Amino acid sequence: MKRSAYVALVTCFNEDETINFAATRAQVRRQIAAGNNIMCCGTNGDFSALTHDEKIALCAAVMEEVAGRVNVIVNAGCPGTYETLQLARAVDAMGVHGIAVITPYFISCTQDGMIRHFRTVADAVTRPVYLYDIPARTQNHIEPATALALASHPNIRGIKDSGGSTETVLEYLEVARQVPGFEVFCAPDHLVHWGLQQGCAGVISGLGNVAPDVLAAILSAFNAGDGVAADAAQDIFAGLRKDLYALGFPPAMVKRALFAMDPSVGLSRQPALLPDAAQDAAIAGILRKYGLTQ
Repeated sequence: MKRSAYVALVTCFNEDETINFAATRAQVRRQIAAGNNIMCCGTNGDFSALTHDEKIALCAAVMEEVAGRVNVIVNAGCPGTYETLQLARAVDAMGVHGIAVITPYFISCTQDGMIRHFRTVADAVTRPVYLYDIPARTQNHIEPATALALASHPNIRGIKDSGGSTETVLEYLEVARQVPGFEVFCAPDHLVHWGLQQGCAGVISGLGNVAPDVLAAILSAFNAGDGVAADAAQDIFAGLRKDLYALGFPPAMVKRALFAMDPSVGLSRQPALLPDAAQDAAIAGILRKYGLTQ
């Protein structure tokens, strides 16, 4: 099975914090050129700062720009099932490759509550649904037993694991072994090659915004059976991750690094904290170190 890379695409903003659709489309083209697929409205896309209508407009623009050249998965997850259904139905009509549904946030959920939530969404759409687990941000975790219960649903295709634990990845992969066709996507950027070796269907990466070609190199080498080249690309990717994320909140560092490379991406919406001059200088040094800028 050929493994695939998705990049959790940044959302570009103008100075007045409105969406910069032209700049976002340029980032789409950049990822397509590298050979990566797109995840829209993910954590690195500032999805929690976007309105319902903005998410729909953003996804429509991304789908138009992609024009079938790569796959697009859209995160439609909202705190409540009602709003999630509205957004999922809207993007379902766009013909996306899949609909990711992040666990409800702010609302503390039982495992039974999450099962009802995900099944309700999966029943309501035609495109495949992917569970999206990122407990550090939502405070709700999809237990492996819950993933197994949900994997039996005919329209739930897999899970995006952003927990960062190798143990959880392996537990989700055990679910995949028990339910053929259920896919596990590993999100932590330092585990891309390891996850592929363990049997993950691919990766959904935030750091791929900064270094799309390096991410693509890991996947292409792995798919070609060249473990040495995959390890070499992974070492670069992991080093970049370690250096950049040591400076602050990862999505903010990704956005600021991109801003240093191309100011058209804009800043994140407030109240996101803006890096200071010293932090910007450190980011510039990291980008030069990895040959991403001159």
